[in-house]
Amino acid sequence: MPTRTPTARSARRQAQHAHAVPAKEPERRRLRRQAQAGRIIIPSSLTILAICAGLTAMRAAATGDIDAAMALLVAAALLDGIDGRVARLMGATSKIGAEIDSLADAINFGVVPAMIVYFHLLSGHNLGWALSLVYCCAIVLRLARFNTLLDDEEAPGYTRDFFVGVPAPAAAIAALLPIGLAQQFGDGWWTSMPAVGGWLVLVAFLAVSRIPTASLKTASIPPRAIAGLLILVAIGAALLLTYPYILMIIAILGYAAHIPFAWRSKRWVASRPEYWEDKPAERRAQRRAMARTTPGGRRRRPVLKSQRRLGLNRPTGNPAPAEGPDAGDRPTAPTAAAGDTAGDPTTESETR
Repeated sequence: MPTRTPTARSARRQAQHAHAVPAKEPERRRLRRQAQAGRIIIPSSLTILAICAGLTAMRAAATGDIDAAMALLVAAALLDGIDGRVARLMGATSKIGAEIDSLADAINFGVVPAMIVYFHLLSGHNLGWALSLVYCCAIVLRLARFNTLLDDEEAPGYTRDFFVGVPAPAAAIAALLPIGLAQQFGDGWWTSMPAVGGWLVLVAFLAVSRIPTASLKTASIPPRAIAGLLILVAIGAALLLTYPYILMIIAILGYAAHIPFAWRSKRWVASRPEYWEDKPAERRAQRRAMARTTPGGRRRRPVLKSQRRLGLNRPTGNPAPAEGPDAGDRPTAPTAAAGDTAGDPTTESETR
């Protein structure tokens, strides 16, 4: 097949195209960097807004406007919760964004709740200030441990479904329980310094402890549960608009009630390496299947009993004569021949 000879015009076009490609490549890299920087700005701006909302909540608590302080802290928690998801959806995750998010968590969930509780319930008590510092330090230590656990690539797959200790957002909401009780029911023993200070120490201990708590990052909603979940959302929205502190108290009590179940679930999967990489729904199905076959869903260990414990030892010689008045009426066991037991290693090992 004859080949086509390129004309002078087509040769010039090919030469221009060959020179244009290297020239456009730096321009494309520059535009790509600008687009990446633009995408990083959006989630980082959400994190900065969360920090501003948290610090403004602390200022509102210092001036006595506790309702505004609680609302601003909720807004800070919501902004802090969506910035990471926005970054992942936009493909704008970066190391500086992760560092800013960690600092925002330390401020919004460590410093701000402790200062709100101190300004509203513990003001003027030196011991109350010391206990507020204990809570702040506990949240910072909890966040530091969380960041180190993220780099553990050798951790089993099931560890993604559990937090080590109470996470910082849940600890911040739990620390504000005395304020919710005071706003809903007025002053009482729950607003005294020993009760409030003891509650802060308890929440700080749960934050730095190794008690497992459930993670919602890997949770999946089955289709049959969507209707019930929407009803719960509607009830929560109604309580948020009418009785926000009642909703807060119910949420804290419900979260505390789930901890024993999370501890039991992690203990179950940790003792069964064959299910470490399965999804949570698959592990739940396995637990239900085991619960139907074995009482309580516990793994039964094989019972190993020797022949001696079962009374099945072979006779190795003449039995001892029975004693008693009617010994002659009892039947005696047949004696085994010497050749029957001489080469039996089981009998030899059991009779030594």
